[in-house]
Formats: sequence, C-alpha cells, structure tokens
Amino acid sequence: MRGMTNSAPSSPINWSVLKTLFPYLLEFRTRIALAVVCLVLTKLASVGAPFILKHIVDALDAKGANQLIVMPLMLLLAYGVVRFSNVLFGELRDTLFGRVTERAMRRVGLAVFRHLHALDLDFHLNRRTGGLSRDIERGTNGISFLLRFMVFNILPTLLEISMVIGLLLWKYDPWFALIVAVSVVAYVSFSIFATEWRLAFVREANQAESSSSTRAIDSLLNYETVKYFTNESFEAQGYDENLEQWEQARRKNRLSLFALNGGQSLIIAAAVTSSMVLAALRVSQGSMTLGDFVLINAFMMQVFMPLNFLGFVYREMKGSMANIENMFALLKVKPAVSDTADAKALQVSKGEIEFRDVRFHYTPERGIVNGVTFTVPANKKVAVVGSSGAGKSTLFKLLFRFYDVTSGEILIDGQDIRQVTQGSLRSHIGVVPQDTVLFNTSIFENVRYGRIAATDDEVWKAIGMAHLKDFIAELPEQEKTLVGERGLKLSGGEKQRVSIARALLKQPEIMVFDEATSSLDSQSEKVILQAISEISHQQTTLVIAHRLSTIKDADLIIVLDGGQVAEQGTHGDLLRRNGLYARLWEIQQHASSGEPSV
Repeated sequence: MRGMTNSAPSSPINWSVLKTLFPYLLEFRTRIALAVVCLVLTKLASVGAPFILKHIVDALDAKGANQLIVMPLMLLLAYGVVRFSNVLFGELRDTLFGRVTERAMRRVGLAVFRHLHALDLDFHLNRRTGGLSRDIERGTNGISFLLRFMVFNILPTLLEISMVIGLLLWKYDPWFALIVAVSVVAYVSFSIFATEWRLAFVREANQAESSSSTRAIDSLLNYETVKYFTNESFEAQGYDENLEQWEQARRKNRLSLFALNGGQSLIIAAAVTSSMVLAALRVSQGSMTLGDFVLINAFMMQVFMPLNFLGFVYREMKGSMANIENMFALLKVKPAVSDTADAKALQVSKGEIEFRDVRFHYTPERGIVNGVTFTVPANKKVAVVGSSGAGKSTLFKLLFRFYDVTSGEILIDGQDIRQVTQGSLRSHIGVVPQDTVLFNTSIFENVRYGRIAATDDEVWKAIGMAHLKDFIAELPEQEKTLVGERGLKLSGGEKQRVSIARALLKQPEIMVFDEATSSLDSQSEKVILQAISEISHQQTTLVIAHRLSTIKDADLIIVLDGGQVAEQGTHGDLLRRNGLYARLWEIQQHASSGEPSV
C-alpha cells in the first residue's frame, strides 16, 4: 500500500557512523577544551559538596558555643559557594559546547542537502519525500543529543561514580562501596538489556511515523488528483491505517518504557535503602557520626540522580543512533551519474550537438533509445518528433545527463559530455520542461531563478518575450503575486510561460524545449513560437514536440519510432516522402479541423 515501508530493522546500531561527526567538531577546538575544563570543575564541586555537608552536621551536633556559631556558618558559606560553582561551571560548559553542537548540526544538515541535490534523477523519482524529510530532521536532532549528552554526561557520570566508590573505600566501610558498585553494575546491565530489547519498538514507531508523514504529504501534493476522482475517503482511510500502525507502535514503546523505568527504580530503591540501613547501624554502633550518615545519604543521591539520568540518556542515545544511522545512510548513496576524476569544464564555442549511435535502457529487457545518430548544427533549430514512447524526452534527459548513455556518445562541440563536469554542462543549456514546477514565491522571483544575478530590467525583458506582461498586469499584486506550492495557483499555460521566461533569462548557448507550448492557447502559442524562432538564430535550439504544427519552420526534423531515427529532413521534404511524418501530420491536421482521420 502507498506510504507503507518495511518493518524496523532489528540489526545492531552501526556505531562507526559516529566517526563521521568528528571532523565537524574540530572547528572549535578551543571551545571544546574550555568546556572540558568546566566539566572537571563541575564534578570536583559536585563530589566535594557532601564532605562539607558532613562537617556542617557534625559541627551542629558538637557541643560548644563557639563551634555552634562560627564553624557551621563558615561551612555553610563554603557549601553555598560549592553548590553555586557546580551550577555555574555546568552552565558555562553547556554554553561553550552549545556553539559546537549547533555548528555541527548546520554542517551535517548542509552536507546531506548538497548530497541529495547531487544524487541522480532516478533516486528522486523513487524517493519518499515525507519520510526523507523526517529522517533528516530526526537525524540532525539526534546529533544534537549525542554531542550534548553522551560526551558531557555519560562519561562524566561514570567518572563521578568511580570517584565516589574510591572515596567510600578510602574513608568508610567497604560494604558501602560494594553496594554502590553492585547497584551501578546491575542498573547499567539492566538498562542496556532492556534498551536493546525495546529498540525495535522505537524503530517501529519512527518507521510508522515516517510512513504516515509520507502518505499525508503524497496525498496533499496530489490534492487536485484526489478531487478529480473524489477519493477523499480513500485517502483518509489509508492515512488512518498508517496512523493505526503508529498508534500500536507507540503503545508498545510506552509499555516497554514502563517496564524499563520500573526495573531501574527498583534497583535504585534497593541500593539506597541498603546503604541507609547500613549507615544507621554504624551510627548506632558509634563507628560513624551523624554527619557521616548524612554524607552517605548525599553520596547515594549524588550517584543515583545522575545514574538515573544516565539511563534516560542511554535510552535516547540508542534511539538517536537509529535516526543518525538513517540520515548518514543517505550520504552513502552513490549517484548513478557522477563526474570523472579528470572531468573538465565544458567549453562551448559554437554549440553544435552530436548524437553518435546513442543507446539507452532502464532495464536490459526494454530498450528506450536504440542507436540514434543525428547532429544539431550550431545556431540551428532542430526538432525531434514521434509518437508517445518513441524516446523523444529521453534524448533530452541524456543530453542534460540526468542519465548516462548505455553506449554511444553525445558530444557538444566535439566534447563527450561524460568527460566534462555536470555543472558546466548544465550551465550552457536552458530548459523549458513539459511539466513545469515552480517555487512557492512570487512570479517575478520564479523568473529570476533562471539567473539569480539578473537585474530587474533583464527579468522584465524575459517576461515580455514570454508573453507574460499582460497577465501579470491583471493580477492584484502583479509581479509580487505568490504562485503557491509547485505553482498550483497558476494554470498550466501560465506556468509554462513562466518557465519559458526563466529559461530565456538564463541566456544559454543551447536551448531545449520539451513540449514547451503544449498548454498554451493559440494566441499565446503564436507569440511564444515567434520568440523561439527569434532566439533559434542566436542559439542552438532543440525542440521536442508532439504537435507538428509548432515545428514546421525547423531547420531539421528528426522523426523517432521505437527509439530509432525513422526519418529526418525539413517539413517539406518529409511530407513529400509520404512516410511516418506525413501520416502523423495528416492525423493531426484532421484532428485540428474536427474531421475523422482514416
């Protein structure tokens, strides 16, 4: 069913993905060093506070007026300073390391964004937009959690526990240290076991959330199609099925969390109670003072409060690792189309395009282009026509290197396009696609997207050439009118004219029109065809067309049939041959006149 994904994997977390984070931390070496210093000072203050508290209690319990007034007051002041230092250094640590975390999230997020744009068309045709967005969001949030808590909470907590055990062994009955050590080992072991057990539920919940998000976004992006076929109930039912799976996954996650928290609380309660009973017994025997009893109690709180937090951190860390694993898996996806190691920038002197025995297939069983050979002379207009599925648009995708040819060559001014950089190749080609998608911004800015650095006058000139001025003048906000997501506020013809203006503004040496006038009315089509005719004398123009009436003036017409060149010549030559082109022309002429074709 649409929007469904595979169940959550049960394989262990790949901890090696953390290595990818290290380069992002090196930008702020000084900040990290200062944060570590603050961390050490925080833990020293944290461990020292119970000793001051012990002496305060002993001083208050002692007899003597001077001790009763002077000594506790000094110790209380010292205790206040230590507690304040603990908080102060902790805040300084978080403030210093916050910049590191935020910059790492920014760098990783940018790296993933750039990588997604570098992937080939096939990846984006098969992607799940909603699920992909959630994977990136959860992955970057997971990085924040790991950097802030794993490095500055887990290891420091374990260090603090080691210090407490050492102090208990040095100053008190070894049984206290044994109780702490055993309870810590039991707590950590139980937390690891239970967390590993419930990790599958965390992943299942995340997967269900991604599925429901994907389903919702997919449905909303195709809002018009849903309305065309009155399938609102079907879409709602499908979305509810995804939400039901999310609900069940969340219930399992919640129940497993209850079991984990209950077990951890039981271990903590048993450890604290055992240590307090032993301390009370030693006080009653006279081997420990009341201050020692308070110190033991403070140490137990000191150990188990961060240890309880350690359990939370570990649980969340495992979930974050699953999210980071998904995000970094995107970085491991290799594009099917990539630049060679010695790729150079394309040098366009004339703009001649040559297809030499070009073959291409998506699968070996189904060939799309089967040995196509023809030349598009510089500053000439060449049209490629044929019935649906003949391979017309595929030739454009191969020229633009959305895909690489299976065999053969495509050359521009004698340079194999596989040997030049993709960026330089595409910078010399302007495209007006059949399916125009616009950004959710103003009409003016959508046109300017063709050349970001263009002046307003240049943008208006392109708008004029695309027959858009009159339409813009009629809008309430004129050129500032927002076009809506994917340009849904505009008609098909209006979007196509924006696309034409955008391509004209780019001013490339090569122009490709892929069914560029298919959504235009007759009057607009006439104006656009005139503009195309004018620029075709200044640029090499490749027109992929279905309506033959739009390409009668082409210098050369290539007729494709079954992925091969069936005929080529001018409009008049092809009609005189009375072949495939002539039959297509006759069919379209009869269709436009309303007469049945025979």
